[in-house]
Amino acid sequence: MPDPVREAAVRAVLIAALTLVQLLAAVLCTLAKSWTAFPMMLATIAGTIVTTWAFLDIWITRQMWRQRHGVVSLPSSAARRRPMERR
Repeated sequence: MPDPVREAAVRAVLIAALTLVQLLAAVLCTLAKSWTAFPMMLATIAGTIVTTWAFLDIWITRQMWRQRHGVVSLPSSAARRRPMERR
């Protein structure tokens, strides 16, 4: 995986983990009937939107990298020409 794509993937995973922590905190605040439950839920919804964009960023970055650098393709061992066998 190229470096820019790897960076986008790491960023997306970290954002997704943070959003899951926000969701857990919002659920716990709701169960405790705390006043912070509603703001936490709004933050979780915003985090979900940001997480969706982060995962789309992986796909966009991968496509841009492929367009700029091309796909490196080497023939497999089955596709290589074999030397003529002696009979």
